[in-house]
Amino acid sequence: MSRSKSKDRDHPLLSVSKPIKAWKRANRKMKWNINKEEFKRIGKTPSLTENDRQDGFQGIGLFYGFGEDGNGNADSVLSGRLAWEYALRRWRVKTWQCEYIDFNKSDNIRLRPAAPPRPKGFYFAKFQSGEKYRSLTVSGFRKNLSEETGCGPEGIQLLAVTNTHLNNMLKKKEIPFLTLADYDVAPYGFNDFFDAAQIFFSTNILGLGIGNVDRNYPLFGIPTLRF
Repeated sequence: MSRSKSKDRDHPLLSVSKPIKAWKRANRKMKWNINKEEFKRIGKTPSLTENDRQDGFQGIGLFYGFGEDGNGNADSVLSGRLAWEYALRRWRVKTWQCEYIDFNKSDNIRLRPAAPPRPKGFYFAKFQSGEKYRSLTVSGFRKNLSEETGCGPEGIQLLAVTNTHLNNMLKKKEIPFLTLADYDVAPYGFNDFFDAAQIFFSTNILGLGIGNVDRNYPLFGIPTLRF
């Protein structure tokens, strides 16, 4: 079984020992040059508090910040791009990418300006799968943020690298499709950032698309993180 024996949607993430193995496997295959010392420095997995659970958080994710944004933080667009490139090479997952998402152009996709910067290297974050905010638009969701934030590269890393069983949960509609609310997309590439990135699963294809921040999409939730 690819995850814990419980198939309850309240526990969608694997225990962290398995994502560590998944990161090592991806690192070897993609030649990302994450060194052994970085793996050794991965600390003790944080625990969900009762307050976290009441707020809908369901598990702990292990993520990686690649590159450098010029301010000592990870390059969050690169972190998403590399994970998506790994998905493209996974023989078990067919993929589709919207033509308006170009990870190589900073005026096409970015971490939204008010989002918390992502650290370089490995980091943990508490995760909820998005059901809680299914009725909200991204713009409405962003206005009410305090102790949590949307997914950016983390959503892609979960599905492509560490918790690939989530693809099957998407397929079976056990969790909603994912709106990555911390990724701004400018569909025409002129800094017209009025869309957010979305991930869905349809006809056995993992898709990376976009949706307008002022429109609600009933099949999509807005997964969130708490650092």
